[in-house]
Amino acid sequence: MTDVAVVGSGPNGLAAAVTMARAGLKVQVFEAAPTPGGGLRTAQLIEPGHFHDVCSAVHPMALASPFFRRFELSRRVGFAVPDISYGSPLDGGRAALAHRSLERTAAGLGRDGAAYRRLMAPLVRRVEGVAGLALNHLLRIPRDPGAAAVFGARTLEQGTLFWNARFRDDLAPALLSGAAAHAVGRLPSATAAGAGLLLGALGHAGGWPVPLGGSAAIARALTADLEAHGAVIQTGTRISSLAELPPARATLLDVAPPALLRLADGQFPAGYRRALEAFRFGNAACKVDFILSGPVPWAAGGLADAGTVHVGGTRAEIAAAENEVASGRHPDRPYVLVAQPSRLDPGRAPAGRHILWTYCHVPAGSTVDMGEAVMAQLERFAPGFRDLVVHFRVTTAAGLAAYDENYVGGDFSAGRMDLRGVFRRPVLSRVPWRTPLPGVYLCSSSTPPGPGVTGMPGFHAAGHALRDMFGMGVPDLGYRRP
Repeated sequence: MTDVAVVGSGPNGLAAAVTMARAGLKVQVFEAAPTPGGGLRTAQLIEPGHFHDVCSAVHPMALASPFFRRFELSRRVGFAVPDISYGSPLDGGRAALAHRSLERTAAGLGRDGAAYRRLMAPLVRRVEGVAGLALNHLLRIPRDPGAAAVFGARTLEQGTLFWNARFRDDLAPALLSGAAAHAVGRLPSATAAGAGLLLGALGHAGGWPVPLGGSAAIARALTADLEAHGAVIQTGTRISSLAELPPARATLLDVAPPALLRLADGQFPAGYRRALEAFRFGNAACKVDFILSGPVPWAAGGLADAGTVHVGGTRAEIAAAENEVASGRHPDRPYVLVAQPSRLDPGRAPAGRHILWTYCHVPAGSTVDMGEAVMAQLERFAPGFRDLVVHFRVTTAAGLAAYDENYVGGDFSAGRMDLRGVFRRPVLSRVPWRTPLPGVYLCSSSTPPGPGVTGMPGFHAAGHALRDMFGMGVPDLGYRRP
């Protein structure tokens, strides 16, 4: 007899399964792909010996996530944490650099350094409260009202046309916009500003860690813990209906709303079904993976040592590119998110070689190959880049959607991240993880707090399932030496 069935083994499905298995329950996980992991896979995509992260590569929220902190992820996985969390290059060989040290960052931002410090310092001081707010459901009363007030005020400032009011130069705005553009939406906007400020605060408080060996190391840590506690992970098994699952007291589904509707096979009441049908997905990404014969020749000093680089130019240029995507167009000069994992983890490539992980934003469902546009932006800020390209591989938005069913239209956030998408995820409810079917819970990134490798949607869903179906609280998840 299975106590718990979990469909999908992305970070949220694995987090839900770990939480249930640690409670002493019999857990069975079903995964359609040959290996578990979802967005936490690392593969030799282009040539043997070159290890590329298939989806996520850098994990600013992993070590701040309440789930991963309980799980003591840092004791299970090695991380490289660069001194420079991220940077934004500008023309003329200049760049804004986000060091882990807020003071050092401010010192490099010229006449806007003091203004940037005043913006970020309260968030860095209250980073646990800020992260706790952002990584839980916003309909809950915040545990740290002071952090919520500070975060809210700064989000309103940076999410409106007043976002430049405190700045006089272009370095600090470019740095902030590079982080905000992770949200895949119009700039300025409240949701993009909130995401950027959270990421910036985490970059100064602890850094943006890169898992040694690739993102698959996180998936391996989760699956190892599952297996140590008796759970069974069944890969290569696509579940088409809830009726195909073994009888279980609780079922947790790491799927997007369209798949949830399909699995329920008409069992949901009309109101809930209509809400799922109205759920909106956002725009998408085109991913370009590179093998290089040397490190990226950035024109600006310091960028070589940054784990992440936001390539797009000034705040105005980044906003223009993101707003073109929001209007359904492919920008000629896209915002490009770049990770340099082999600079921090040399084992990802043979001696003398480097891998580079990049993507740009595109309209949902796009089949356009943005490889040339991405390379042009890299060449702009790193003259000679093209000469170092040994091979590259493009995955269009349609390709991302084919890779992971939760990435509808290539939306790796599994749902649009605007204000409506934050609060109605997928429905407006204090417990949006609970479906109308008794014992059935949704635990994907289509539930709060949304995207990012946090495990929190799965952790929230599992917590409610434990209380509702088993009368149990959340168990200890800490590391136990084998």
